[in-house]
Amino acid sequence: MNPMVLTMIILTLMTGTAIATFSSHWLLIWIGLEMNMLSIIPVLTYKSNPRSTEAATKYFLTQATTSMILMMAILLNLMYSGHWTIINPDNHIPPLLLTIALTMKLGVAPFHFWVPEVAQGVNLKSSLLLLTWQKIAPLSILYQIHNSLNTPLLTLMGLLSIMIGGWGGLNQTQLRKILAYSSIAHMGWMATILVYNPDIMLLNLIIYIILTIPMFMLLIINSSTTALSLAQTWNKAPLMTVAMLTILMSLGGLPPLTGFMPKWAIINELTKNNSIILPTLMAMLALLNLYFYMRLAYSTSLTMFPTTNNMKMKWQFEFKNQAYLLSPLITMSTLSLPLLPLFISWY
Repeated sequence: MNPMVLTMIILTLMTGTAIATFSSHWLLIWIGLEMNMLSIIPVLTYKSNPRSTEAATKYFLTQATTSMILMMAILLNLMYSGHWTIINPDNHIPPLLLTIALTMKLGVAPFHFWVPEVAQGVNLKSSLLLLTWQKIAPLSILYQIHNSLNTPLLTLMGLLSIMIGGWGGLNQTQLRKILAYSSIAHMGWMATILVYNPDIMLLNLIIYIILTIPMFMLLIINSSTTALSLAQTWNKAPLMTVAMLTILMSLGGLPPLTGFMPKWAIINELTKNNSIILPTLMAMLALLNLYFYMRLAYSTSLTMFPTTNNMKMKWQFEFKNQAYLLSPLITMSTLSLPLLPLFISWY
């Protein structure tokens, strides 16, 4: 792709997300989401092949349906309220349609089917954008209208997402699909806490992005897309492999790593709201995610032949991909748990 064209596409993607995130006018929000959707399609097909074209088509059809539902909700809200500004609507139909549309964009269950297929069909860089940057705009809109959302509906969708995010990744060997199901599970945690305390949802989003970016960067550097290729990186780059496995444990929410922070904060907040069964179920279902992360760690580190490569001549290819800001990102994704009291004092 021409560098100038790629630069324009990335700028359009960032501008669309910024417009959708910072606007208080429904029409501008819809335009921002459309710019965001149309500009990421060429990114998904950056190296065009039948699988990436299929993934981009699935993404486009899903997002086009979402845009139609969102516009219907916006027009109904205009009809009932008489203006375009984001406020708490009096009628219950527009918030319901908005919830359905935005959860479809996020890939929250039961609208999660497109996420693993699209993430698997594109390359690692495009999958990284899909699972991190594309979550910002819909979650920011949900943050602004959280007072008018249906609490039982979001709670049910969040719990279903945590279940599917755990069950779906159990038999996977493709790393992109595993991270896609991890994304579905994390979106479930965010959807569950959104109505009770949206600030914790933002904390969860930030930590999820901090965890996902270095994980994808390490996969891009090693060109690892399957569990088998991940297991073969131990002799070549043991420190990188240890970092990947540690970040995977953090994604699963294993203390004392950073990923435990949002889960503890969400369970604590739900308990404060006299909800005991829901956080108990969520904590138990989180063990499913931790199980397949542990299985990856086992297959990578504990099933190798008990010798190291002592050859003086390096037979492997050298790494060509650059790792920008990888060290601070790995540190933040594993050792930030002591900052939890500071974050709790903010909200």
